[in-house]
Amino acid sequence: MAPVSADSVLSITDRRLVAALQWDGRLTAERAAQVLDLSPATVRRRLHALTADGTVRVVISPVARPRNGGSAGALFLRIRVLRGKLDTIVAALAAREDIPFIDVTTTGDEIFAVARTEPGSRDPLVFRQLPSTQAVTSLESATILHVFRLTSEWRHAVLTPDERAALSSVAPDPGPTPAGSPGPYGVDTDPLEQSLLDALTPDARLSAAALAARTGHPETTVRRRIAQLALQGRLVTQVLVDPRRIGLPIEAKLLLHVAPDHLAAAGQALADHPAVHGAFATSGLSNLHAAAYFPDLAALYAFLSRDLVGLGITHVETALVGRAAKRTPPLGPVQPSPALTRR
Repeated sequence: MAPVSADSVLSITDRRLVAALQWDGRLTAERAAQVLDLSPATVRRRLHALTADGTVRVVISPVARPRNGGSAGALFLRIRVLRGKLDTIVAALAAREDIPFIDVTTTGDEIFAVARTEPGSRDPLVFRQLPSTQAVTSLESATILHVFRLTSEWRHAVLTPDERAALSSVAPDPGPTPAGSPGPYGVDTDPLEQSLLDALTPDARLSAAALAARTGHPETTVRRRIAQLALQGRLVTQVLVDPRRIGLPIEAKLLLHVAPDHLAAAGQALADHPAVHGAFATSGLSNLHAAAYFPDLAALYAFLSRDLVGLGITHVETALVGRAAKRTPPLGPVQPSPALTRR
């Protein structure tokens, strides 16, 4: 049998399992089998095959939506570099803990990245390090003002409405706020909760027993707190899978200018579109940023020429992603950041 290509499209059964995990990252094989009309044995076998080789990973989302609906303050960076220095700059950015997302466009000299920062701060990366790097030819930054859609909230549209309803039948309950310090996105955590989230970050499907062993907390306590987090909508998981494997080889970054009186409606319309996995109101001339997956260029053209009509959009710039250089923090220890120096 010929080896399976790393970017070959998964079977429809596997794509449906991926979509089910997007609705519930800790979905049991029994529950998945019930909803998708499969046998538990089939689900276990396929989930093992998908996760054993890294085709699919379920992690804690590196960007969790805070209770106030914000994520405000994070920066979108658009960096153009000398062509021979692209890999050097990408590696330096990827090693930074404050950079959770990096994409390289098909132009070969352009990087899109997201940087965590405090609202209104003079971030050293933007104000000093990148501008002083000779390999960087231009830098644009835009502050996220409002989140309409996060990647962790995107769902691959291969399930029926009844299946989606069954997987999302438990409504999140805000519940009491644990006493503790706010995390980087404004979500309060206590030490116990933070230890569980840290342990789940590289593998959000760890069992309660495994979590108890790793964190030193009683298994009953772990089960109770994980259930509480899930019910409160605060266990924000994300399925990491190459979009090519689920039949979506085209990813586009969209920078749009929208009249102020259309901004909220346009942002929500994009968030509701099945292709769009990220939508944000931002500062700058392009006051609405979006990212979307498509099966082919014809679908992208139809989206631009048909689906954006009537939203009050006066300008669109489209950039195709050639490579997703970083999507989540690394599994292993963070390596020292390559210096962003004059090169």
